[in-house]
Amino acid sequence: MNDTATSSPETLRARMVDHIQHGFWPACERVADAMRTVPRHLFVPDATLEEAYDDQSVITKRDATGAALSCASTPAIVAMMLDQLDIQPGQRILEIGAGTGYNAALLAHLTGPNGYVTTVDIDPNITGGARRGLDNNGYQHVHVATRDGALGDTEHIPYDRLIVTVGAWDLPAPWWTQLAPGGRLVAPLRWRGQTQSVAFTYDGAQMISDSMGLCGFVPMLGQDGEHTGYVDPDGHVSLYWDEDQNIDTTGLLGICTQPKAATWSGVTVRGEEPFDRIWLHLSATEPGTCRIAADKTATTSGLCTPAVGIRSPAIAENASLAYLTTRRLPDADDARFELGATGHGTVGADLAERLCAQIRNWDTDRTTPPTITAYANNTKPDHINLFTIRKTDCRLVIKF
Repeated sequence: MNDTATSSPETLRARMVDHIQHGFWPACERVADAMRTVPRHLFVPDATLEEAYDDQSVITKRDATGAALSCASTPAIVAMMLDQLDIQPGQRILEIGAGTGYNAALLAHLTGPNGYVTTVDIDPNITGGARRGLDNNGYQHVHVATRDGALGDTEHIPYDRLIVTVGAWDLPAPWWTQLAPGGRLVAPLRWRGQTQSVAFTYDGAQMISDSMGLCGFVPMLGQDGEHTGYVDPDGHVSLYWDEDQNIDTTGLLGICTQPKAATWSGVTVRGEEPFDRIWLHLSATEPGTCRIAADKTATTSGLCTPAVGIRSPAIAENASLAYLTTRRLPDADDARFELGATGHGTVGADLAERLCAQIRNWDTDRTTPPTITAYANNTKPDHINLFTIRKTDCRLVIKF
């Protein structure tokens, strides 16, 4: 076979789907077929064919600082979320975040000729580009609207499915009223410093999750419930926490220079084995769960050594802190690491022990996710529950 044939869009697209199907979240065959059919490269014309069909996001708009404002999401994450959405032919779909129009084209393929797809975005440049991409590729019937995604779209309610393709800190009230009872909502929901693509079923009063997977998305504009602050005076170590948490980084400034209390859990992982669900256990049990991020200067100097430098779970309590860390086991036959925690401050050792307790809880069942129940704030009275996570329009209760 010549080089042209092996690098054709059809061949690269098939290879992309094969990679997805052998990855961390194989999609159902209907989703795989949609991704084999819809030409991703035509929705990202500034990317090369190889870039269009690599398992990576393609940035399509940046701000003045270079930060991404819009992109075509990583194909594996696209496949996971579509699989979670469980689209059936003939359904009405609302997408929040128009992107390039590629995801809306996949939605239209899955709903078929009797379905209806609406995609909305607050940025007219993005909706204009999505409209052109859809029109140029035979998806003129997809409705594209320029509006605040938090408001949804009332023009074609109720929707059987609602999918959010921007990072959501909250589940705004209009989404609840526009989704039909029995419908499904899939959103990259952010809490306690992490983002999980959570699939909810709506029963008309509450939303109950049945699956989730770690992901990352450009944040949705207007949802400012997450705070950040430095705990290192030179700006090398920062925390991310939610507005309902009693965390004050001024009391933690310089915490990483205080004596360390290292605790090891006895739980090990191989080099590429995921352990992000420890974060879920922490968010269900520890009110001070947050995210710690240390830059290269901090990690190489030993000032702060989280398990994953830019994104690891931590517990903050008053003027003390503990975070997840790892150490390589030199005598292991394979690349194996032990999970543990490093604590600083008056109760840092206790926080490290509590973090290790959740590592051990995770180790008893590494794959089963918790159940997240979301209650709309205007339909559910306040919970007397220490671990209720309070947002502007909803409250989350997480249980294993």
